[in-house]
Amino acid sequence: MQNIPSVNLRDFLSDDPVRKQKFVNEIGKAYEEIGFVALKGHFLDDQLAENLYKEVQNFFNLPLETKEKYEIPGIGGQRGYVSFGKESAKGRKEGDLKEFFHFGQYVENDPELEKTYPSNVEVVELPNFNSTGKEAYKMLEKTGIYVLRALAIYLGLDEFYFDNYVKNGNSILRPIHYPPITQEPEKAVRAAAHGDINLITLLMGAQGKGLQVQNHNGEWIDAIAADDELVINVGDMLSRHSNNRLKSTIHQVVNPPRELWGTSRFSIPFFMHPISSMPLNCLENCIDEENPKKFDDITAGEFLHQRLVELGLIK
Repeated sequence: MQNIPSVNLRDFLSDDPVRKQKFVNEIGKAYEEIGFVALKGHFLDDQLAENLYKEVQNFFNLPLETKEKYEIPGIGGQRGYVSFGKESAKGRKEGDLKEFFHFGQYVENDPELEKTYPSNVEVVELPNFNSTGKEAYKMLEKTGIYVLRALAIYLGLDEFYFDNYVKNGNSILRPIHYPPITQEPEKAVRAAAHGDINLITLLMGAQGKGLQVQNHNGEWIDAIAADDELVINVGDMLSRHSNNRLKSTIHQVVNPPRELWGTSRFSIPFFMHPISSMPLNCLENCIDEENPKKFDDITAGEFLHQRLVELGLIK
């Protein structure tokens, strides 16, 4: 497979059971084979996406000392600003060539759970930044819920199996700025090869070259979406939970050709996490003689903490 398949969420949302099952089969097969799809028919409309990009660019254009006011110590970068080069991929010493900002969950009707999450960070210089981020967060989360419903059916589970795990889950919206490259990077790239931690990732901003995924033959292929598509991939939590039936694919963001070094790149992934208490134990119906249990039992919270330590965000 030399490209990532395209699917349309409108098929799943239709009243036609044949179209709905077609979507389930297409996305399930894609996630078994390469772990990535390009998704049309999502809930993030063009105007909201345009507004978000504008606000994100405004934020990253602020002076460094202003942005650094929003870098909150002691929370592993889970909310607010994370400065350039701070994060590195698992197993890498070099920091990635990026800076980013985190919006977290807007907890509803659960004050005890709300206490366990860091508070969202309000950027006072930009009155529309936080409200636009929240609106996009909600629309991407809504899209992700339907994708997980389709995958639940594909895995032989109840359609709404994931709903209560992702409601008020520890999901993160991460606007990323890859600044212009001003000197020859020794070993660093914009985002080194890695797998995502979470259940699924919904990515805005894969319209140009840069994002690459590794297929089963170890070849790097460009993952380029159309203007109206999100790129959605399986994360390590879902791969683990499905006993590696659904693949968390290694991917990277490579540096552009030298003639484009002077340009910024923006991308906005939404990392869909469950609540911390969700057990990620391998599902019984994904284990058989040919596919014995591959992973130890662990909760989503324990797994996240383990990975944040590996990424250097928690000491």
